[in-house]
Amino acid sequence: MLVRCLYASRATKGPATIDLSGILADSRANNTKHDITGVLISAGNYFIQALEGGRAQVNETYNHIVHDQRHSDVTILCFDEISHRSFEGWTMGEVSLDQVNMAVLLKYSPSTKLDPFAMTGSAVLALLHELVATGTVNCGNAARTQRG
Repeated sequence: MLVRCLYASRATKGPATIDLSGILADSRANNTKHDITGVLISAGNYFIQALEGGRAQVNETYNHIVHDQRHSDVTILCFDEISHRSFEGWTMGEVSLDQVNMAVLLKYSPSTKLDPFAMTGSAVLALLHELVATGTVNCGNAARTQRG
């Protein structure tokens, strides 16, 4: 059975000191080992992540994140059984808020300030899909791996 867990958290350090390369390295190693796919976006001091895979593996990964010292206020926005994966490759990206059209944020959010804690889980998921589809997620050269 496949599931998707969508969560948001706050970075324990400020945006300028977030170790994205360390998070990426940890994510690649852990997710490959557990057949987890998804998307992780760092925007300001927020993390938004969708994890997809087997129920036990997604739960184990989420519980690991809850105890990760780089995250605080880890909150599940939605947890669903799914028929297929929407994010079949592991992607770790960063959203530059000056690249996001404010109309896109207003489409899903009560304001032009990206705050996943003020949004519904379905709105955050729709926003993730749109940001990935429009190329607004900056993945860098080594930040995306395709799974075979």
